[in-house]
Amino acid sequence: MRVPLRKRASLPDEPGLGGPARVDPRTKALTKRLRPGDIAVIDHLDIDRVSAEALVACSPAAVLNAARSTSGRYPNLGPEILLEAGIPLVDDLGPDVMAITEGRAVRVLDGSVYDGETLIAEGVLQTTETVAAAMEEARAGLSVQLESFAANTMDYLRRERDLLLDGVGVPDIDTDIDGRQVLIVVRGYHYKEDLVTLRPYIREYRPVLIGVDGGADAILDAGWTPDLIVGDMDSVSDRALLCGAEVVVHAYRDGRAPGLARVEQLGVGHVVFPATGTSEDVAMLLADDKGAELIVAVGTHATLVEFLDKGRSGMASTFLTRLRVGGKLVDAKGVSRLYRHRISNVQLVLLVLAGLLALTVALASTAAGQTLAGLAGARFDDLFSWLGSLVGEPQE
Repeated sequence: MRVPLRKRASLPDEPGLGGPARVDPRTKALTKRLRPGDIAVIDHLDIDRVSAEALVACSPAAVLNAARSTSGRYPNLGPEILLEAGIPLVDDLGPDVMAITEGRAVRVLDGSVYDGETLIAEGVLQTTETVAAAMEEARAGLSVQLESFAANTMDYLRRERDLLLDGVGVPDIDTDIDGRQVLIVVRGYHYKEDLVTLRPYIREYRPVLIGVDGGADAILDAGWTPDLIVGDMDSVSDRALLCGAEVVVHAYRDGRAPGLARVEQLGVGHVVFPATGTSEDVAMLLADDKGAELIVAVGTHATLVEFLDKGRSGMASTFLTRLRVGGKLVDAKGVSRLYRHRISNVQLVLLVLAGLLALTVALASTAAGQTLAGLAGARFDDLFSWLGSLVGEPQE
């Protein structure tokens, strides 16, 4: 049974909804140019939470996925987030949908995608019910992913034992970290809210600020300047790279560094850190090796589902990295939600009124308070007399 889509940004005199297509197999790259009302066309197996939240922030008319948004490997969070935001999701459209020309107006009707009257691809329109069913099946198969995760963890330990245990291969940097606290920002779950909550901490302790790829932009948006930028440079802006921060380019173990050419083209000084794993692992290992007293992490991955939701088998490296720096690591992810909605506005108003009442009673019980009340009463009498004189006597 086909479920009709809501008509949002629909094309004139045509059923369904439509808009200009923005096409990119990499969701993270697509969101940089996606605008409200556009049709997002991606090829993203198991849409993760961070990618879904980035899509929601762009307010597309619909999301068309060439791959399966939930494969059943694990209970990924992205499809549910898109549907809760009211964004239609058409799934498993196949490679033909990726051939749509960038900016071409397309039309989406049920699970079908049209260019004018030409059918481009057919997929599955996801609903709350279909997503819930897929999530339930994925939870049942989570044990298989746990075994795979454990195997990847052991493989990473064998390949990166010297780096993890002895710090072999960590490059020298100019930024002074020894004996200081470090704040590592990853553009992950609740990073914006957590940065706002951590403002007093940053003002008081002035930690070394490390942005992991797009985390550097998050630091700039919050009103600070990063001291270090670490990553493969695929999601950080030119503005951040040119802000004066020291740049550490994350490279593969064989020396290849996809982001190196971009940094060199901008003329930014840099060092290269070859390592297996993720850029957030590199940032933590770098801070630990250079003598950080404390490492505060914002937006990083901490749970098994989050590791899997990142969509990389290599996330096993993050698990071991956290074990390596665990004595110094403070995970600030989600700290902004600790005291949310504890005091309502009504309760705050009542508290203020109660305080004023208590102050009035206290003043009335003292000689000075009684004198003050008498003077205030005299002032009010004078004020009322003056107002009465302005109005004048009523006409008979």
